[in-house]
Amino acid sequence: MDERLEIYNNKMKKTYEHLDGDYQGIRAGRANPHVLDKLRVDYYGTPTPIQQVGNVTVPDARMIQIAPWEKSLIKAIEKAIMASDIGITPSNDGSVIRLTFPELTEERRKDLVKDVKKKAEESKVAIRNIRRDGNDAFKKLAKAEVSEDEIKELTDELQKLTDKYIKDVDKLMEEKSKEILTV
Repeated sequence: MDERLEIYNNKMKKTYEHLDGDYQGIRAGRANPHVLDKLRVDYYGTPTPIQQVGNVTVPDARMIQIAPWEKSLIKAIEKAIMASDIGITPSNDGSVIRLTFPELTEERRKDLVKDVKKKAEESKVAIRNIRRDGNDAFKKLAKAEVSEDEIKELTDELQKLTDKYIKDVDKLMEEKSKEILTV
């Protein structure tokens, strides 16, 4: 691939990967440890990911269990979970914290699907903006004595990349929507 196209390919890929990461944080009725990925616990004055201060397991389909390596961290972990947008109240027995995910209602599932579609649309807009930036950069190459055929070829390749990533985003959105709507 032309190094001039590689820049835009990498940007589109990062946009896609960001969307995928966002989708992993959306819970679909099943307990998914990725909902904790963005949470940080105050560990001796340092914001630390929950996965680095305890063992995170999924003992059954609707529960996440966090066993901190230090009992003193239980309050800090509970505080981080309460301050987050997960929307689940943690319970603890003195040694482990449990997050029990309620069954999603039909209305909540539809709201989640709307959110999934909105995030996908934002990603598609970002990909199209990357294409626009690329096309603008290629037009400037015309002044730098690059042939019109070469510029046309670059813009065509950039369009193919854009189409590929838009299709990938749509596929990811369909998979996540299907996952959410599956009871």
